[in-house]
Amino acid sequence: MNSPLVHVRLRVEGIVQGVGFRPFVHTIAVRHGLRGQVANDPDGVLIDVTGPADAVAGFRRTLEGEAPPLAVIERISVRRREAAPPGETGFTIAAGPDDAPNGPARALIPPDIATCADCLGELFDPADRRHRHPFINCTNCGPRYTVVRSVPYDRSRTTMAGFPMCAACAREYHDPTDRRFHAQPLCCPDCGPALRLTDARTGTPIDGDPVAGAAALLRAGRIVAVKGLGGYHLAADAFNERAVHALRSRKHREEKPFAVLVPDPATADRLCEVDDTARALLTSPRAPIVLLPRREDAGVAPSVAPGRRELGLLLPYTPVHHLLCAQLPHPYVLTSGNLSDEPIAHHDDEARRRLAGIADAFLTHDRTIHTRADDSVVRTTPAGPVPVRRARGHAPEPLPLPVPARRPVLACGAELKSTFCLATGHRAVVSPHLGDLEHPETLRSFTEGIAHLRRLTGTDPELIAHDLHPEYLSTKYAHDLADSTGAHLMGVQHHHAHIASCLADNAEHGPVIGVAFDGLGYGTDGTLWGGEFLLADLTDFHRAAHFTPVPLPGGPAAIREPWRMAAAYLDACGEDPDDLPVYRRNRARWDQVRALARGGTHAPPTSSVGRLFDAVAALLDLRDTVSYEGQAAVDLEQCADPSITDAYEAQVTADGRIHGTDLIREVLTDVRAGTPPETVAARFHNALARTTAAVCHTLRETTHLTRVALSGGVFQNAYLLDRTTAALRRHDFHVLTHRRIPPNDAGISLGQAAVTAARTPA
Repeated sequence: MNSPLVHVRLRVEGIVQGVGFRPFVHTIAVRHGLRGQVANDPDGVLIDVTGPADAVAGFRRTLEGEAPPLAVIERISVRRREAAPPGETGFTIAAGPDDAPNGPARALIPPDIATCADCLGELFDPADRRHRHPFINCTNCGPRYTVVRSVPYDRSRTTMAGFPMCAACAREYHDPTDRRFHAQPLCCPDCGPALRLTDARTGTPIDGDPVAGAAALLRAGRIVAVKGLGGYHLAADAFNERAVHALRSRKHREEKPFAVLVPDPATADRLCEVDDTARALLTSPRAPIVLLPRREDAGVAPSVAPGRRELGLLLPYTPVHHLLCAQLPHPYVLTSGNLSDEPIAHHDDEARRRLAGIADAFLTHDRTIHTRADDSVVRTTPAGPVPVRRARGHAPEPLPLPVPARRPVLACGAELKSTFCLATGHRAVVSPHLGDLEHPETLRSFTEGIAHLRRLTGTDPELIAHDLHPEYLSTKYAHDLADSTGAHLMGVQHHHAHIASCLADNAEHGPVIGVAFDGLGYGTDGTLWGGEFLLADLTDFHRAAHFTPVPLPGGPAAIREPWRMAAAYLDACGEDPDDLPVYRRNRARWDQVRALARGGTHAPPTSSVGRLFDAVAALLDLRDTVSYEGQAAVDLEQCADPSITDAYEAQVTADGRIHGTDLIREVLTDVRAGTPPETVAARFHNALARTTAAVCHTLRETTHLTRVALSGGVFQNAYLLDRTTAALRRHDFHVLTHRRIPPNDAGISLGQAAVTAARTPA
C-alpha cells in the first residue's frame, strides 16, 4: 500500500545557521525523494517538505541523527500543512529574507571555529586556487560570531558584505554538492579580503609577501601585532629571550605567563606533558589555550612563563597562523593585543592607537571584526578539564538552564573576569570573557556587547540580575538599565551565584552542599565572604559554615600586597613576627598595617580563602606583592610538593566557624623549624581539602545531602581541586565541578541567570 502524501513544515531551533545545516537538509531531502525548500529565519531554520509519509518520517530521523558536526539542535517543531506551495518542484535552498520579520530574532550564532582539515589541505596545495589564501574557510570552519552584525545569518549581515563574491566563489556558494554551499564568509584571492604588513611607527606598507615578511621580523626578534578572528594578538619568537622580555616590558605585563603557539602536536609534546585529554582539547575545532605541565628541557625563553611549572599552549586555528608556522616552524608567543588589564584590541584604528608602542609591525587585513573575542583557556586536572576563560570557540554557544526562564533575563555578572548572560526559556547565552570592568575599555565592551547580543538573540529583558555589591560597575549598570526600561531588578548573592553556576553547568537543581572559595564577594551581612559552605539550591541558600573572618588591612591594598594578609593573620594569632623574613622585609609599614587591622575602619572583615592563600604565600617568602589577581595563590600551588600526603588541622566550632588561624600557626611552626616551603605548601593544601570534606561530612549528618558543588576561583587550583574531590569521594559524596563555564567570576552571570529563572513564578 502506497504511503499517503503529506505536507509538513519543520522549524529547527539551535545552532543551525552558519554550520552547513541548509546544505545538509537539501542533501537528505533529495535522498528521501522530497520536494520543498529550506531557509534561514530569525528562529533558526524553516523546512517545508512534501512527499510520502514514510519518506517524511525517515527524513526527520536523519535530520536528528546525522546533523553536521558543528550544529546543535535544541528543538524541532512540526506542523502539518494542507497543501504544498503552488509550483513547488524539487527541493531548493531559499535565501534568508532581506530584512528580519517582525518579532524577536531567536536564532543562535555559532562560535568561531578553527580551520578544518579540508581547508588546510587546500591551503597548502599548489594546484588549488586558494593556495596560501589567508582567509580560506567553508561551512565547517572559520569566522562566525565575530563577523555577524545581525540575524538571520546571511552574508549581507556579516562583515563580509563588503566583499562581493567572484564568479568562481558564487558557483561554489550556489552548488548544493559543494562544501562551501551557502558558506557566508566564503572568499578567495580574487574577491578578498587581503593581508598587508605595515610598519607600526610610520604606518607605511612593508613590501613583499606579508606572511613571509612577518615571519622574517619574528625571526629577527621583532614583535608583530597579528589580526586574528576576535582581535589582535602580539607575537614574538618564544625562544628569543630578548624579544619576549621586550614584549613583556612594552605590554606592562610584569609576570603573568604568555601563551605559546606551537605548529603541531609533536612540538607540543616536546614542550609539555600532553595526555590524551589535553591532545583532544588542543586539536579540537574550538582550539583553546591549554595549560599543561612543562618539560624541564622545554627551552622556551625564561620570560615566557617566569617561575611556572606550566605552559599555555595552543595550535594554529586560522589560516594566517598556519602560514606563519610554515614560515617559522617553531613556537612563538601569541598573547592578547592589549596593555595589561585592557580588553583585546579588535578595531583597526583602536589597535594602531593602543599597540603602536608595543609592536614593531602589524600583520593585518581589511575584514572587520565586529565583536571581540579573546582566546579560550582550559586547564587540565586529574578531576578533568577546568575552563579558565570561555571565549573564542565557545561563546556564544548556549548553555541549558535547569529551570527555564519564564521571562527574559539579563544577568550582569561580577566586576572581575566580567561576562554577562541573556536567558530565555531553557537557553542561557553567556558572553565571551570581557575582562575587569574597572577598565574603561572593558566597561564599554560590556555595554556594547550587551546591546549587540540582545539584538542577535532578540532578548528584551524583563528581569535584570546583579551582584549585591553596591560598588560593582555591573551592579550600577543593572540599576541604570532598570530605571530606563522598567525591568525588575533581582539581587543575587555572589557565592550563591557561584554555586548556582556549578549546578547549571551540571544540569542540577539542588539542594547541595555548596563550597565556594574565592577572593572576595559581598555577603548578606555586609562583610566580605570567600570561604563559604552553603546549603543551596537554585532559589535560595543558607550559610552553614565559613572560615572565621580576619581583617583586610587597607582594603584593595591588601589584595595587591599579600604580606598585609600575613600581618593580619599573625596579629589574629597573637604571634610575634620579629623572627620572620616577611616582617623584616616590610618592617617600615608593619605597625601601620597592624593598626589598620585592629582599627577596622579601613580593614573590612573577610572569610576569604583566597586571602588565606595570600597570607601563607607571604609567610613562605614566595611573594609580598602581586602584579595580577590570584598570583600569590598560583605561586603557592606551584610550590606544593605533590608527594606529600600529611596535612595540618583546623578547628571547626559547633557554629560552623573554621579557624584559618589554626592553619597559620602550623605553617609558622614548620617555617620556624626550617621545613622546606614545598612541604609546607603541600600540607596547607591537604589541610584545606580534608577540612572541606570533614565539614561536608558534618553537614550531611543533619541535612542528609550527598552532593557537593565546588565553585569559586580558588578551585582553578588543580592541586586543591584534585585532593578535595578525592577527599569528598572517600566520604561517599557525589562531587559537582565546573565543566563548561569557569569556576571563577566569569561564571557568576550564568549563576545569576539560573537563580533568577528559578525564583520567577510561572
